[in-house]
Amino acid sequence: MTTPNPAGWEALAAEPMDDQDEATMKLLAALYEQIDPVPADLVERLQFAITLDALNAELAQLQQLDALASSGARGVDADEAKTLTFTSESLTTMVTVTAAGPDRVRIDGWCAPVGGVTVELRQVNASVEVQADEDGRFVFDDVSHGLTRFVVRSAKPSSRPPVITPAVEI
Repeated sequence: MTTPNPAGWEALAAEPMDDQDEATMKLLAALYEQIDPVPADLVERLQFAITLDALNAELAQLQQLDALASSGARGVDADEAKTLTFTSESLTTMVTVTAAGPDRVRIDGWCAPVGGVTVELRQVNASVEVQADEDGRFVFDDVSHGLTRFVVRSAKPSSRPPVITPAVEI
């Protein structure tokens, strides 16, 4: 039996999947299902791990939601900026959500007290982190609409637990 040339493998990999590839993938999936199946309690274990992680965090509460008309009066079609304020025992976070396109927003935020925090924006299919500046200001450009929460972490992880906001629809 001769071994195919590795350069030939790249050419084969670049081709679209065909019926033979599909059949091979199904056989491999069946083999793995038989020799190493997904544990029946995997979902429960993951939920438990996430709950344990949340126990080590400080939970913020939504204190205020204001809808502010943006610059000038433009009638019923006026763009609106939404301001949300979250508070916890050690931190206050305020974010302003402004339309940045038909299905996108820009989020400007501020954390107080200031001083070396990383802010993570979590959505169902995405997670993005930014470093707040020395004044506690941070920005997320080009964010899609959807259920969103923020996780604020100190630059010194041992100094205080992360702060997690409730999920809000952006």
